[in-house]
Amino acid sequence: MAGRGPAIGHTGRVDRFVVTPNGPLGGTVRAGGAKNSVLKLMAACLLAEGRHVLTNVPRITDVDTMADVLRAMGVTVERGADDELVVDVPGTVVPEAPLALVERIRASVVVLGPLLARAGKVSVGLPGGDDFGPRPIDMHLAALESLGATFDASDGVVEGVVVSTDAGRRRLVGTQVVLDYPSHTGTDNVLMAAVLAKGTTVIENAAREPEVCDLAAYLRSMGAKIAGAGTSRIVVEGVEALHPATHRVVPDRLVVATFLVAAGLTGGDVLVEDGRPEHMELLLRKLSCAGIEVSSGPDGLRARRDPSRRLRAVDVATLPFPGFATDYKPLMVTLLTVADGVGIVTENLFFGRFRYVDELRRMGADIRTEGHHAVVSGVDRLSGAAVRALDVRAGAAMVLAGLVADGETVVAGAHHVDRGYEDFDGRLAALGAKVLRD
Repeated sequence: MAGRGPAIGHTGRVDRFVVTPNGPLGGTVRAGGAKNSVLKLMAACLLAEGRHVLTNVPRITDVDTMADVLRAMGVTVERGADDELVVDVPGTVVPEAPLALVERIRASVVVLGPLLARAGKVSVGLPGGDDFGPRPIDMHLAALESLGATFDASDGVVEGVVVSTDAGRRRLVGTQVVLDYPSHTGTDNVLMAAVLAKGTTVIENAAREPEVCDLAAYLRSMGAKIAGAGTSRIVVEGVEALHPATHRVVPDRLVVATFLVAAGLTGGDVLVEDGRPEHMELLLRKLSCAGIEVSSGPDGLRARRDPSRRLRAVDVATLPFPGFATDYKPLMVTLLTVADGVGIVTENLFFGRFRYVDELRRMGADIRTEGHHAVVSGVDRLSGAAVRALDVRAGAAMVLAGLVADGETVVAGAHHVDRGYEDFDGRLAALGAKVLRD
């Protein structure tokens, strides 16, 4: 484009999207495997020596980063055919995750549990990832301490060691763990630590997300004894050892949601083949209230809206699953910017996750924030502007906003979107969107 030099992200791809409205979207798309599951499954591979195979693995940069984290521990990680990821774990792993890698991806904190369980010690840099405000890992450490570990943190690194022994080896000991709140990653960490612990571990106030269930299913296929996944009380009977397994990653409900919202925003008709309604019931209800017809069947989830009828404003409040996921919120705020009426969006989980609102305001959105609330008054039409992707979902939401904005929208920081979406511009283009990497 004249007058603009290329902006290149750390992925090597051009680091911005250029979006021009092109009418209603239509067609069929697949979401692919869930980012918030596959990263934990990759960490779970550390629990057993041998060759693990994960399928339905998305080609996203967070998977590449987690692969580098595992390689630093002596693990071999390679892409297999199509969507396969092959993880070969040696008999002895290096229980260290370098800060330079860990600070790029918050999900890397989940190597704490499996490394303590497998190696009896761990050294991990404090995690980074999306900037949603402070999200300390104190709860993770406290839970793992109750299983028999002790930690020391300094200079951005957490070092832990298992203090209890069993038959001459350091081994965690099962106990009751009560989480302060149903943290997804906290539940994952304790679950992976507990599968090799001596005795029984009971996780109370556990997270109930589909991705937690996916991790539990994978661990069971490796020989773990787990009951209650998907409820607030998970019971784990520790075993002596696990073995490698093959597992298909659950579909990404957040990517599914993105394409459903894109269809609704543009007044289109889109089928998401791998959408699972049981993973997103509250979102589907809110989309229906907003005037988007969503139907489920053997072919997947289908969203459509008559473009002659304007979207309707709704209120939403984020809560742990099965509540309205915080990752849905940027998508819903974007939808409300062009809806009829006033919608109130409440963030109950993370401080600072309204930072993308200023970007939508650049496009003419009428949004007022008050503490953990955003009041969105719908306008007839957004206007194209130069905006930024501040995190994975907010970046995707900016692209969707460009689909219904007059003129051209340029979204800088496309590498944030690459962390969680495979070929986002290509998949939208296949549905009729005019989205380019420039």
